[in-house]
Amino acid sequence: MRFQLSEDQQALQAGVRRLLDRRFDREALRAAVGAPGRLDRALWRSLGEAGFFALRLPEPDGGVGLGLPEAALLFEEAGRALLPGPLVATHLAAGRVPGAATGETVVTAVDGQLVEWLEAADVVLGETVGAVAMRSVDPLTPLHRVPGTTPADPLAVLLTAAEQLGTAARVCELAVQHARTREQFGRPIGTFQAVQHLCADLLVRTEIARTAVYAAAVTADGADIAAARLLADEAAVRGARDCLQVHGGMGFTWEADVHLHLKRAWLRAARGGGGTQSEELLAARLAA
Repeated sequence: MRFQLSEDQQALQAGVRRLLDRRFDREALRAAVGAPGRLDRALWRSLGEAGFFALRLPEPDGGVGLGLPEAALLFEEAGRALLPGPLVATHLAAGRVPGAATGETVVTAVDGQLVEWLEAADVVLGETVGAVAMRSVDPLTPLHRVPGTTPADPLAVLLTAAEQLGTAARVCELAVQHARTREQFGRPIGTFQAVQHLCADLLVRTEIARTAVYAAAVTADGADIAAARLLADEAAVRGARDCLQVHGGMGFTWEADVHLHLKRAWLRAARGGGGTQSEELLAARLAA
């Protein structure tokens, strides 16, 4: 099985990265952190116009007509940019909820016992009676807890794993960039073996997760998705922690974006029943 991206997929990935660099740069990210709970509707419509939500809809239905592997590339870029909002729920609602495909309607969904962006959404899929606001570890993702439990959607798990992959790749870039420029004892800290090992581990975990996520996007098999999710969660969470350690000499890393990546990675790791549900699914498949 080949996982090299085609020219069209590379162009799609580059186009999304340029769009997000233009519409959600670091200044916009920091502005969003300063206004928690506020969803940028103009950005949402821009994503809709670019086909972010309608990517997998057939062309006769107004969609782009692409598949799950291309959707994984989009969500990898969204994770890399720390794009906020109920992206997965709105993407999966395209074609089922009017306005979702174009970005005119913001859709969220109950996931397990949690629902993200409840108060900002126009449509909520799932039962939210008795929802209670709770403090979110991620300043860019407001959360409510709801009674009962909703089963995880495998496609939502896969797209979340793609977002985790984007975070893993981004924190690897940030760690290497800092190791190359930050100096201690008269030389870049990247020349020290301990820092080199951290950066190498970041890269290895990221590329292993990339292979698993891309494979799961091709097969859409439940066990492949569960494995991809576990590897992507590890790559994102451990990667962000290692990136923080590389930045540790700063002493105070609030102004570095890596802490935002770590908090988002923690939150995503709790989606879709958490890692435990994926571990149980894999164990059941192996025992069958």
